Amino acid sequence: MTERDNEPLAVLASEFEQGLLQRYGPVVGQDELRQALGYSSQDAFRQALARGRLPVPVFSIAGRRGKYALSKDIALWLAQLRHAAVSGQAAAGDVPQS
Repeated sequence: MTERDNEPLAVLASEFEQGLLQRYGPVVGQDELRQALGYSSQDAFRQALARGRLPVPVFSIAGRRGKYALSKDIALWLAQLRHAAVSGQAAAGDVPQS
């Protein structure tokens, strides 16, 4: 077990958010969103979107194609996954596999 395993969820989420903000800015969209959420292809992302199974809230922006999410929401989801992995619990926002 590492020191990072014991970090509070908020601290971990903040660290993830800073990294996402530096890399993408406050809004993540298009292929970057797919990659940040861990989908292997655009088709897999589109299927999850159509089925309402994306783990973070997504939205459209007028006059632009595609879907977008806030870096903050992605960071919190990632932190919840990490926290659940080290504590052995199901993460909030974790999408069950069918």
